[in-house]
Amino acid sequence: MHQTVVRTVTLILAVSLSVGVAPAAPARQTPEQKPPDFVIRSLAGRDLFSFYCASCHGVDGKGSGHVAPALKTRPPDLTTLTERHGGTFPAAKVEDVIRGETSASAVHGSSDMPVWGPIFRGLDNRKEVNDARIENLLKYIESIQAKVKAD
Repeated sequence: MHQTVVRTVTLILAVSLSVGVAPAAPARQTPEQKPPDFVIRSLAGRDLFSFYCASCHGVDGKGSGHVAPALKTRPPDLTTLTERHGGTFPAAKVEDVIRGETSASAVHGSSDMPVWGPIFRGLDNRKEVNDARIENLLKYIESIQAKVKAD
């Protein structure tokens, strides 16, 4: 478990740096420069998705983030979760995957996805803040579900 968390945090740091969170620092840092942030203040679902999820899942949630080609398994299209679950958004399943309470492979077919619950706790140990992050992220993912056309 510990090795998985360390691997996941390392992946997140690498992804965060690759998405242009901050320019590469010169050998000597001036007082105006600061290292890149790994925690955003906003708890808005769209902001959380953009900061933590879009590099793999794409800004549109369709699985085409700029890091996706480097992954062993393509990230799933998050806009079709409702469609793939008989017209009902699988909120409990998605929340369990984000929290790390179930294997991502049950939903994604791969365990490459970072487990955000432990990562969020590692970045900020306040339960209420992390619960809000996950709830807002879940609501945002539900909001981007593709509209299923009736026959």
